[in-house]
Amino acid sequence: MKKSDKKKSGFREWAEAAIFAAFLAFCIIRPFIIQAFKIPTGSMKPTLVEGDLILVSKFVYGARVPFTKYRLMGLAKPKRGDVIVFVYPQDRKKDFIKRLVGLEGDTIEIRKGTIYVNDQPLLEPAFRNRYYYNRGDFAKEGEKITVPAGKLFVLGDNSGSSKDSRYWGFVPWEDCIGKAEVIYWPIKRIRLIR
Repeated sequence: MKKSDKKKSGFREWAEAAIFAAFLAFCIIRPFIIQAFKIPTGSMKPTLVEGDLILVSKFVYGARVPFTKYRLMGLAKPKRGDVIVFVYPQDRKKDFIKRLVGLEGDTIEIRKGTIYVNDQPLLEPAFRNRYYYNRGDFAKEGEKITVPAGKLFVLGDNSGSSKDSRYWGFVPWEDCIGKAEVIYWPIKRIRLIR
């Protein structure tokens, strides 16, 4: 075997490995398992801040099959308090991140800065010590709203600076991309998202 044949075979092995890695990343890992996102605004402070890089699990709720409305079977159902990424209802080219507050059938009301779900105040750590403002058409003072079937109600942790379900309504379940799991950058902020 000539020396040039060895070089070609080494290059070919490298190229095949690179193609296979790209295939895994773009055809398996990103669509079905996990995806990285960058936080662009302060609407989720103090949980997430501008510039945080996060990983979002797609398989936990069941990944959407690309170009369809179908989902694979998930490991868990979304639950109140989860931080989720979803397709923004007012601009389907954008992805948004907010905290899940209401599931289908829940009655939501914001009263004196506290969220009430089904007439019970949310006192879990994710909601405690935060003030939620009555703003927008879907969180008027003294009004309760019911989350329709197949929809979710989401709020930003930084209520005073968040455009969320209070303004534009409900997120269709099929538009849920996944659950935010971990901040992986910057180093000083590495942590699980709660």
